[in-house]
Amino acid sequence: QVQLVESGGGSVQAGGSLRLSCAASGYSFSNYAMAWFRQVSGKDREGVAAIGSDGDTSYADSVKGRFTISRDNAKNTLYLQMNSLKPEDTAMYYCAADLAIGMTAIQALGADPYYGMDYWGKGILVTISS
Repeated sequence: QVQLVESGGGSVQAGGSLRLSCAASGYSFSNYAMAWFRQVSGKDREGVAAIGSDGDTSYADSVKGRFTISRDNAKNTLYLQMNSLKPEDTAMYYCAADLAIGMTAIQALGADPYYGMDYWGKGILVTISS
């Protein structure tokens, strides 16, 4: 049974940093692309960052240069380091996995934000105050 469990969310002031983690289990983590999505209340979910099985990465323009996605295959864990946080980064953040062989980071980032990935975490809240 595939499980994705996010942690590391919380509240910080603008300009601060947070690191989200996503612990994955129930499948061969290292073989597949992973991604982070986020959703502001009342708005559509959007892709934030993605990473392929080969380590290639892709980012939304809104977070380029501020967020870094990484993975530790030995720990079956996905990370999102978020720096220079802005109030507009406030959202629920979701970890997602797709078990399609060969999916690239660009493809994962551009996946349908509700149905385009095979598995989703429950989400974790990030709140940035001004």
